[in-house]
Amino acid sequence: MKIQIKADLMLVGVTLCWGISYWLIDISLTQIGTFTLNTLRFLCAFLIAAALAFPKLKTVNRITLKYSAILGLVLFFVYIGATYGVKYTTLSNAGFLCALSVVITPIFAYIFLKQRPEKKLAATVVMCLVGIALLTLKEDLKPALGDIFSILCAVFYAIHLLVTEHAVKKAEINVFQLGVFQLSFTGLYNLIIAILVEDPSLPHSSSVWFAVLFLTIFCTGFAFIVQTIAQQFTSASHVGVIFSLEPVFAGAAAFFLAGEVLSGRAYFGALLMIISIFVMELDLKSIAEKIFKKNIKSN
Repeated sequence: MKIQIKADLMLVGVTLCWGISYWLIDISLTQIGTFTLNTLRFLCAFLIAAALAFPKLKTVNRITLKYSAILGLVLFFVYIGATYGVKYTTLSNAGFLCALSVVITPIFAYIFLKQRPEKKLAATVVMCLVGIALLTLKEDLKPALGDIFSILCAVFYAIHLLVTEHAVKKAEINVFQLGVFQLSFTGLYNLIIAILVEDPSLPHSSSVWFAVLFLTIFCTGFAFIVQTIAQQFTSASHVGVIFSLEPVFAGAAAFFLAGEVLSGRAYFGALLMIISIFVMELDLKSIAEKIFKKNIKSN
């Protein structure tokens, strides 16, 4: 098996874990608070990663820690959005809306970095907006509170992607160390807020412990480290398309594991959003040219 295929399969595994994570967050929140959950999730993930890769982490420099702290702060807001999104809307909505970062990122890149957007961006944004309206707006034309949090999650994750892109270009920064130490800072920020606004406590049932541990080991530690490693052996376009599968996995988990069923209008809106994400990530012109050339050769 080619190493790129292995890397792509690893990323599919990461995306599957993230898709399931919305259901696991919902289970965890039945017994522990939002910030307590994120504290456990990120600090434990950091400790596991640090224990397994301590020799690679002990040489960390100041600039790597600086950007780890910045990225950790952005991730703090990402997971506030994701966790409160799950708490106050359906699992399917949270999964679809949090994936909007794929579309928001190029918009922010154009606004803040002056990067020229692709021509298809406008059509993609329109499809996304229509999809969001169909998915989230109720009869009174108001979205649920959790829908707003989920969109904020996507906004901050787009910021996270752009800051990461800026950081990894610096020669002084060790990418692996950056990926691991941002987990520690995210956990510490959540711990501070958990102490201030919650009464931190541990889960008291095996099912919730299982959910928290799965979130910690597979959806956080495994996911961030594997993503860093796998991206060295595959293309950015492959990564984008694979990560676009997250809302599909989230919707499937909500349907099969949580028994969640949406209205026909909502599913149509979700479908529009998924199509817009794939349109954003796929080079449709290149694919069409390859198909055309292949047909000519076969004839």
